[in-house]
Parts: sequence; C-alpha cells; structure tokens
Amino acid sequence: MVEQARGAASPARYGFTDDRAEGQLRAAGWWTDAGPDQSSTGVLIALSRAADPDLALRSLDRIRDVDQAAWPALSKALCEDAALRGRLIAVLGTSSALADFLVSSPGEWRRLAPEECTDSSRYADELLATVLGTGDAPLTGTAAEQALKAGYRGLLLEIAAADLGHVVEPSLDEPSYAEVTGRLTALAEASLAAGLAVAHAELAGKDLDGTRLAIIAMGKCGGRELNYVSDVDVIFVGEGDLQLATSLASTTMRVVGKACFEVDAALRPEGKAGALVRTLDGHTAYYQKWARTWEFQALLKARAVAGDAELGSNYVAMVDEVVWSAAERENFVEDVQQMRRRVEKHVPSELADRELKLGRGGLRDVEFAVQLLQLVHGRADADLRLRSTMDALRALGAGGYVGREDAAELETSYEFLRTVEHRLQLRRLRRTHLFPEASETAELRVLARAIGIRPERGRSADAVLLAEFRRYAQRIRRLHEKLFYRPLLQSVASVPTEALRLTTKQAAQRLTALGYVASDGALQHIRALTSGVSRRASIQHTLLPVILDLLADTPDPDGGLLAYRKVSEALEETPWYLRVLRDEGAVVERLAYLLGTSKLVPELLVRAPEVLQLLGDPDQLAGRDAAEFAKSLRATVRRQPGIKAAVAAARSLRRHELLRVAAADLLGLLDVRAVCEALSSVWVAVLQSALAAAIRQRQAEVDGSPARIAVIGMGRLGGGELGYGSDADVLFVCEANEGADDTQAVRFASSVAETVRQALGQPSADPPLEVDANLRPEGRGGPLVRTLESYRAYYARWGEVWEAQALLRARFVAGDDDLGTRFIDVIDAIRYPEGGLDAVRVREVRRMKARVQTERIPRGTDPTLNTKLGRGGLADVEWTAQLLQLRHAHGVPALRTTATPAALAALAEAGIVDAEDAKSLTETWLLATRVRNATMLVRGKASDQVPGSGRDLVAVARVLGYGDEEDPGEFLDYYRRTTRRAHAVVERVFFAD
Repeated sequence: MVEQARGAASPARYGFTDDRAEGQLRAAGWWTDAGPDQSSTGVLIALSRAADPDLALRSLDRIRDVDQAAWPALSKALCEDAALRGRLIAVLGTSSALADFLVSSPGEWRRLAPEECTDSSRYADELLATVLGTGDAPLTGTAAEQALKAGYRGLLLEIAAADLGHVVEPSLDEPSYAEVTGRLTALAEASLAAGLAVAHAELAGKDLDGTRLAIIAMGKCGGRELNYVSDVDVIFVGEGDLQLATSLASTTMRVVGKACFEVDAALRPEGKAGALVRTLDGHTAYYQKWARTWEFQALLKARAVAGDAELGSNYVAMVDEVVWSAAERENFVEDVQQMRRRVEKHVPSELADRELKLGRGGLRDVEFAVQLLQLVHGRADADLRLRSTMDALRALGAGGYVGREDAAELETSYEFLRTVEHRLQLRRLRRTHLFPEASETAELRVLARAIGIRPERGRSADAVLLAEFRRYAQRIRRLHEKLFYRPLLQSVASVPTEALRLTTKQAAQRLTALGYVASDGALQHIRALTSGVSRRASIQHTLLPVILDLLADTPDPDGGLLAYRKVSEALEETPWYLRVLRDEGAVVERLAYLLGTSKLVPELLVRAPEVLQLLGDPDQLAGRDAAEFAKSLRATVRRQPGIKAAVAAARSLRRHELLRVAAADLLGLLDVRAVCEALSSVWVAVLQSALAAAIRQRQAEVDGSPARIAVIGMGRLGGGELGYGSDADVLFVCEANEGADDTQAVRFASSVAETVRQALGQPSADPPLEVDANLRPEGRGGPLVRTLESYRAYYARWGEVWEAQALLRARFVAGDDDLGTRFIDVIDAIRYPEGGLDAVRVREVRRMKARVQTERIPRGTDPTLNTKLGRGGLADVEWTAQLLQLRHAHGVPALRTTATPAALAALAEAGIVDAEDAKSLTETWLLATRVRNATMLVRGKASDQVPGSGRDLVAVARVLGYGDEEDPGEFLDYYRRTTRRAHAVVERVFFAD
C-alpha cells in the first residue's frame, strides 16, 4: 500500500520523465515527503500541460539558481497568478532559447504578468527608448546592438507567452493567427525603426540634410504575417545624397541583423548585384522596363514601414500602378506557374514530404495560388488588393473567385501549417521549416503538445499530429493544383452580367491571351451559359473560368468551348451533370481535354452522358471487361419486343461503349491493341444481338426456323482490329434445318441478313453501323447468303487468290456455333493451301497490291501520310504478312491467326522474317492504326489521311503523346521515318523469292 501511495504521488503522474524532477520540485518548495505541496498544485498541473514538462521544470530550476533572491516572489506569483503561471510555464516548456534568455536576464519574467505586457502599438517607442538611451547621446555600435537585442528578445518573449499561454492555462484567451503574426510584424517594424535611428546616430557627423531614406517591407513582413524566426525582406528607397542613404541602409541592416534578425534586401531591382538604394524614379524606370514576373509577385506585399513616410508612401503608390497591370504581360500566368515548379524542384526529394514551406502541400502552395489569383483578378477588383495571404484568401472566397468551401479549407490548412512552423521555430529560435520525421516520436510529442493536440481515440498525440499534418498537406496540394493551375477567371465569366468586372474589350483580350482565336464567339458562349439567375447559371458561372483555362491548354480552345456549350445545353435537365463537374475536379479536367481535342466525343456525349461520371475513375473508364459488356448488351437487347427496339437498345449501349473507349484512348488509359479489341468486341456483340432479334422476328413471321445461320467476320472485324470508323465486313452462311430444303433455308437466311443490314444501317448521328458483305463469293453480284456446301463448292472450283487472302482473316462471330465452326474448317484448306502458293499466284498477289495502291490513293494528297495505302502503311504491312501466311501457314500452325501483329510475331518466331524486320513492321502497323484512330477522334469522321497542318495536326500529335510545347512537325517526321523504314522491309520481304 505504501508503494502504491508513493506511485500515486510520483512526479511521473504530472508527466515528468527526468529522474531529477523530484529533486527540482523539492528545491522549488513544491514537493514534500508526502507528495505535492498543497499550495503548489496549480503549478504542477500547469507543468503537466506544458509541451515538455521536464524542460519547463529544468528551466525554472535554472532561474531559481541564478536569482535565488527573487525566487520566493516568483514562486508565490506562480502559485497565485494563473495568467503569469500559464504564460511562463508555456514558454519554458516550449522554447529552450527563450528559457536561456530568462535565465540570463533575471527579472524578465515579470514582463509576463498581464499588467506588464506591452501593447504592440508601443513596440517602436520601447525599442527607440532602448537605443536612444537615457543620457544626452544615443547608443551606437556594439552597445546599441546589445541594447536592441535585449529589448527585442524581451518583447518576443511577451508575444510567445501570449501565443502559448492558453495551452497550459485554458482560462487564458487564445490569440488568433492574425494577432500573433501582427505582433511579430509590429516588433520587426519597430526593430527596423530603431536600427535606422542607430544608423542616424552613427552617421551624425555627416551632413544628412536633404538625404531621405524609406524602408519598404516585403514578403511576410509586408503582409503582416511574420514568423518567430524569419529574414525580413526589405527594399530601400532614397533621395538626395544616395551614398549617404546607402550608408544609412547598410548600417541599419548591420545593427538589426546582429541584434534581431537578418535583413534581406535581395528583392531589390537586379537583386544582390543591384544598388542597395535607388531613387523613386530609378525604381519606377526599372519596373516599367526590366522587371521580371516574379518581381511583381513580390511587390504585392510592398509596404512602407520605416524612414521617410512621404517617400515610402509615394513608392507604394507607384508599385500599385505597376503591380496591378502585371497580369497583362505575355505568358504571365505561365511564368508564375513555372517559377513555383522551379522552387519545388530545388527541394531535396528526401525532404519534400516534410518541408513545411517549399514542399508539395506546403505554405508556398497556398501563397502562390492566392497571389496568382490576386494578380489576375485584382486589376479590376480593388477588394483583392490585400497584402496578407489570409485576408486575400477570404476576399477571393467572398468574391466568388474561389469556392467558399475551398477558401475555408485552405485557410484552416494554412493556419495549421503556420502554427506548426511557429512552434518548431520557437523551440530553439532557429529558422526551420522541416517537420520532424515519423520516427522522431519524442519531438513529435512535444510539438503536438505545444500546438495543443492531445491523445484521442486510442492514438498518441504524436500520431494525431502526424495524421493531421499529412491530411492538411494533401488538402493544400489538391486545392493548390485546382486553383493555381486552373485559376478561376470570374472576370471573364461575368462579362455578360450587369456587374461587369471587365469591359468587353478587356475580356476579349484575356481570352485571346489564353489562346482563343475567336474571342467574340467565345464571349457569346460565356453569355449563353451564364445568363439568368438560375442555379444552373450560378454553377456555370463558377465552373466556366476553370473550363476556359483548361480548354486553353487543348489544341482547339474555341471548338472545345463550343462543344462545352452544346453538351451543357443538351444536358441542362440532367440533374447530376453540373454537380459532377463542380465537385469532381478530375472530371472537369478530363472533360475539357476531350472537348478541346476531339469532335467525336462531344457528339457521343450528348447522347451517352452517363459516361461523364466515369471520367473521375480511370479504372472504371479503362477496365471494363469486353466479355462482360457483350453479355450485358445481349441480355438487354433480348428483352426488347422487336427488331427496331432491339437495334435501338444495341445502338445505345454501343454508343456508351464507343464513348468510354474513345475517352480512355484519348486520355492514354488504353493502348492501341486494347482499343481495337474493345471496338471489335462491341461490333461483335451488336451483330450477335441484331442477328438474334432478326431471327426471332422472322421465325414469328414464318412460324418456324427452316435454317441455321452463322456470321463470319472478315477484314478488321475478323482480325479483332476495328477502328472507330470501320465497317463490319462479314459473310453470311446458312444450313437447312431438318424438314427444309436449301432454297427455303437460303430464303429465310437472306431475309434475316437483309433485316440485320437495314436495321443497323439506318442513318444515325453516331459513327455508322454498316454491315458490308462485299467480300462474299462473286462480290456484290453474288447471293447475300449461301449454304455451307455452296461455299465449299465455290471455293473449290472458282475461288481466286484474293479470296483466299481475304479468308485469312475470317472467324466466326455470331449465330450458330456448330455451323460457324464447320465453315472455318471448310475454308482452312483454301486459306492455308497445301504446299503454299505457286509462283503464278505469288505474282498475282503482288500485281494486285501494286494496282490497289496505285488506283485508290486520293489524288492531290500526300501518299506518305496515307495510313492505309501509303508507303509503309497498313496495306503494306498486312499484304506482306498475308502473302507469307498463304505461302507458309500450311506448315507453320502458328501462322494460322487472323490478327496481323500475331502473324508477324509468328513469322519472326519461325525464322521466315528477321526479328528486327518483324519488329519494324509491327511498330509501323501499330503506329498507323493509332494515327488512323486518332484522326477519327479528332475530326469526328473517318479518314486515312494524316493531317498535314493546322489544329487537326496539333490535336493528333497531342493524342500521340507529343506535348503542347513540342513542334507537331516532329510527329510527322517520326511518322514518315517509321513508315519509310517499314516500307524498305516490305520491299525486301514482299518481293523476295
């Protein structure tokens, strides 16, 4: 029991871990053999709430040692005065540097009694009194520096105590972030004024009459948001004798730098290489002619704080004129964005996640985003011309430039990181922005307690802090990317309204700067989308600036904006449309890219809007299983009452799938093989469903089914290589059922086949669904449907070499499985002839290829840019592969494939074609297929010709992976180079004997 009592009364109960704690408490008179002294319970509780109880107690013990005479008074004050107790113990438990100051400066603890605390408005008077001295002459040199240092450190102690006190003593008011940074800034301003006074004293022997100097605060000091430990950025403006003004400036920097903080004048014109002091006219000339973008960003916070008030005021007035016109500079937004990226790259990768200031999700992310928005919109809206980041952020939210929720989240996150930064710097009064590593649990625990974070839900304080830090950093980064790289341009979006922020001319200039060619037309689209007071107009009013900026980064901003208007008007009654755009940043970004790149996508989107919701989830957009889709389509169509309804349902699902694939393709989520496979599977599913519906309808009409029917895919459909605009090449084969003859079977099957062709071929706004049976025996002059035996007889007796070549890509795709399988067995002997092709037939194939390529390339076009028939194009590769299949597939089973890339791989594996040659042919085939698909996506209509210039070329190059900063001509060079290399292989291999 005695041991339990001692444990309950142990100093460990109050959070002490140092073995010396009990001895220190006894020495202070706060601990007895029976445990805590009753009169000092409040002190012990306060110590237990300190960020580091051991540090706080150890510091008090040091103060007692150096000033034992004053200790009774201090001890009594700690026991009786809750405010003093909370402030002093909070400081001592958080900052070892301020503890050192209190130990070395006996009696300074009295500053922390509420009645003794200095109001920030008196900081300048107090520091000036410190350096001017009580005698006739002001202090100079080392004496002035030491006096200023002591005065500065005392006031800093007061600020820290007021900032931290509530953590230890909950009854104390918690100052706001703005109050703390405001006091720190006021202290810095007072220090600069005191330093300038010392400079005047040291230069008293010089003739300073007529010499004027103004000190302009920049950065955080200009914005009244200083840290505890920070450089203070300044610019000096002088008039009169500039040499004397420079001496005043340099002396001020020396005195303040040694006593208080480093004074950094590197933001002056020309940086450190420029003159330390310039006249107002000199500054004006520089900013008007030579200043770079980052300098205008820095000048946002310029504020006169010391020296000649009139000169400082004139300087600030001049700055206002140049700053708020800076956004009109060419590439202004890009320059600011690039500067942020450069700053970020300088952060070592191993520290990037811990850098509070410069890292991803750090303070600079907030500041850069806010400043860019200020500079863009502040030209017309004077309410945004604020120096404080927090004030500007609130103004941006109030003005609608940033969503209120986003502004609130950024404000909370920024304040949290600044608080963490303050507590880190207070620890040793060192300039640091590095968050502790996750393994530094002791440091994290002290930091968490200094902020006021306590354990929760079974998690330790350090774990809570780490989770909060990561959460806030991620939130900042997300919002930074949303705002900084897609800044809201409400000034453009609101042009059509009564409350114009920009004139029409200014809005047109802004659109032109963003890359819009027809700015008048763009303004009409904006007016149409934002007119009225409906909820739709309100949301569009918020969305459009984002859309405009995103579209500006696409190959066709004007076409993209028109497409956005059409899509928005078509879907204005769709309840979730604008909500998804407003709430899903990824959807907006991807949609803008699709609309500004492709003419096919918006045409499909207005009739398949549900795909829009997939844009936010790349896995769903690109990961759909082809078999699952085919099953879903067949099941849906099977439930329809007739062929028209069945085809309408099939078209709808095909449209959805076509748009899904197109979007995934444009966004780089599917490679070309996956695209062709997906498009082929769509066509197959549509054919299967339409055939089944037509058979059901015909069976009902004739009361039975006299025939089985199979559909054989040919060409690209057979090879599983369809593009967006490809027809479906097919053969129809039938076989009489028991009790019916071939004539009945063919009549029934022909009716079904014609029904399928007509139903699918009905005019539509979608890419056409044309079923092409021209590869059948005798071509268009032959019967649409033949029996299996008829096909067998025809190919055995009349079949030509081109038909055998066409059959190389034949595969069963729809209808009766057994009949389809037997058809494939029949044609295997035709397309894989025993012994291969004789020399006569080889020459015939070569002549056909030459004739086709000569006759079918459109006149007046560049033959090197024809993806199908051009040099090294699809025909070159496919004819080469097919000729070798005809010659060798009878002896090489691996060549019995309908897919061109698979055939090329098998040819290389069998040693028939050199591996490098096969690789070259495959690369070209994939490139030409991809370019053909991209051209269809960009133009909205099928074309074999690669665009040779203009926006279409830029868009196709972008789809192919060429960035917006790259010359699209490089894409054309690459295409020609690749196809030229493949054509050389074709010439060598195709004509080899």
